[in-house]
Amino acid sequence: MLDAWFPHPVRGDDAAISADLTAQAVPDERRNVRVETVALTIDVDAAPASTADAYLRLHALSHLLVRPNEINLDGIFGHLPNVAWTNAGPMLPDDAARLLPQLKRHGIQLQGLDKFPRLTDYVLPAGVRIADASRVRLGAHLSPGTTVMHEGFVNFNAGTLGSSMIEGRVSQGVVIGDGTDIGGGASIMGTLSGGGTHRVSIGARTLLGANAGVGISLGDDCVVEAGLYVTAGTKVKVGDETVKAGELSGRDGILFRRNSLTGAVEASARAGVGVTLNEALHA
Repeated sequence: MLDAWFPHPVRGDDAAISADLTAQAVPDERRNVRVETVALTIDVDAAPASTADAYLRLHALSHLLVRPNEINLDGIFGHLPNVAWTNAGPMLPDDAARLLPQLKRHGIQLQGLDKFPRLTDYVLPAGVRIADASRVRLGAHLSPGTTVMHEGFVNFNAGTLGSSMIEGRVSQGVVIGDGTDIGGGASIMGTLSGGGTHRVSIGARTLLGANAGVGISLGDDCVVEAGLYVTAGTKVKVGDETVKAGELSGRDGILFRRNSLTGAVEASARAGVGVTLNEALHA
């Protein structure tokens, strides 16, 4: 099985396969694939058990039925085959290589080789703008009002809980609060590499400046200066003390900046509300 598409998944109720879906279950000889209908119920607390099961979990996230980190994804990579993604649908990579001349005659183009497809090939989230569809994976959780600009990237099991501006990288497991701005080129560490276990979250009305990055959580109304990367082990000057940034993880109302004279990373309290997004851009 290469993939599975669940147009209208529901939680808590039984759903029947519609006649419209059954009519679409026809083979595609161009890609050497057949299409079948599937009905599936899963336990969100249990680990994925099949390719269709894994895809239903990704759909549940992107249809906003569950939030990131609220559904068991243990072992999901083992159930997702590496697929040749084309503008006509998925193929086996070996078939894509063998049938390349035939595919070209039919106007079928290869778009990628990966375990995860693009979000918009399966789900069109309501009230969301995505400038470059190739940069948002199926399994991304995008709330209405979210804008993902051309250089923004949102991985599976990650996303937004409200209106947010995404111009940087949102890694797997990361949750972004309402009214937050992830600046151009900014990066948020995930847990897929590096051996980390901390799930980074970014609070509401927080600004992660352009080309900045964090490996700790930020609370509400925080600001990280442009170009500053703060990890859990970063030494931060707080008044007369020096602490590791991990000790400040998740706290509200903090400004992180680098002293332009000494080069020291400093953290100070911020008063009032954090950033305010342009309402016209997120309406």
